[in-house]
Amino acid sequence: MNRKTTDLGSQSVGKLLFSLSVPAIAAQIINVLYNMVDRAYIGHIPEIGANALTGVGVTMPVLMAVYAFAALVGMGSAPRAGIMMGCKDDETAKKILGNSLFSLIVIALTLTAVILLFARPILMVFGASENTIGYARDYITTYAIGTVFVQITLGMNPFIATQGFAKTSMLTVTIGAITNIILDPILIFGLNMGVKGAALATILSQCISCVWVLYFLSSKKIHTQNQKRRHPLRQAHYAPLSGSWYFTIYHTVYRSGYCCLL
Repeated sequence: MNRKTTDLGSQSVGKLLFSLSVPAIAAQIINVLYNMVDRAYIGHIPEIGANALTGVGVTMPVLMAVYAFAALVGMGSAPRAGIMMGCKDDETAKKILGNSLFSLIVIALTLTAVILLFARPILMVFGASENTIGYARDYITTYAIGTVFVQITLGMNPFIATQGFAKTSMLTVTIGAITNIILDPILIFGLNMGVKGAALATILSQCISCVWVLYFLSSKKIHTQNQKRRHPLRQAHYAPLSGSWYFTIYHTVYRSGYCCLL
């Protein structure tokens, strides 16, 4: 851990609670901007705004499922990796990191395929009508293309916070939100892409956040507690069939992520 960041091993619980919780709460508030901004602009699309806004609203359960799978991995694996780092078992922590990235990519590809293949029946189940299904399908199929960026950003960002970089973790969300606010009017109105523009703005924003997360996890700013500079992401072990994989899945599903799917 970088000593210039929050020292999770020696600082008082009260100070840690404040220094870690405030950025986390701020990140959640900022994250709400994604949906708020999209809907604000979509609702103002001339002539089709009302139906388009309703159609995009129908996609919310699908989007929440995508977020839930990212939380399934991130919220379970990151604390486990932090525990291993606290025990000075950096090798296991790196295995958890690598397995988590592998899991997120596999989940993202699976979700993308399912959404693209079954978008219409899924959206009809969630309440889409013949008047709104076109807009809902345009939004969710465009969004599905960038699912891998969403999964990696939301699933790997907790690994930044769990090492004491809470403000950097918040910055990940902030970068995406600001980018989304800038791109929405350009793509929706400037390029006349409508609902597809809103979805494209979101996935491009998540792509930038994804690059930021991977860059930071690969940088020299993160190193293990023995103060030797290492690159956790570069040295991560990708062993999906190892014992660490099953142990990580156990903690992920039963202790953290499963509640997100209920």
